[in-house]
Amino acid sequence: MTNGARHALGVLAGLLLPPLLAAGLWYGVGELSLTAQRDFRLSWTGIVVLAASGILLALLLGSRLSPVASLLGGLAFTGLGALPFAEMATGVRLLPDGLLPSSLRSGFMTVTYSGLLFLLGVALLAVSTFPSRWRGRPQEADAYDGQWQSAPSPYLPPSTGLPEDATRPMYRE
Repeated sequence: MTNGARHALGVLAGLLLPPLLAAGLWYGVGELSLTAQRDFRLSWTGIVVLAASGILLALLLGSRLSPVASLLGGLAFTGLGALPFAEMATGVRLLPDGLLPSSLRSGFMTVTYSGLLFLLGVALLAVSTFPSRWRGRPQEADAYDGQWQSAPSPYLPPSTGLPEDATRPMYRE
């Protein structure tokens, strides 16, 4: 895969995977907490959604695809995760209150106000800074064609078409 294709796929993954990760994380945390509070039981749907979100996070953090994917997700998560700190510092409400349904809203508020969203954003930004993720694969060496070409030996006289004396270690006059 060329570097251009790798980075193009990284941009595509960076635009698609972070919103899916955020929605899964918010829904999973909200579903688990609401089910535990309301029915005093585990929500297997919430656990499965959290596991799928963990897989998406692992793809963003550790994939060889491109660091652009983790960079875009890291910028979005860090920006959204910093809003509660800005709210506390300024006293102005910045986060939406009634936009999301109940389980998503509960998970969003839990993940955002606990600082977990900010932590995930900083982690995604940190893995984007490793130089080894920006480098492409080294160029492949030319394939060996099977034909060995020998250079003339500096120790033997110029070739005369006669068989060489292979028993001597060096040419002597």
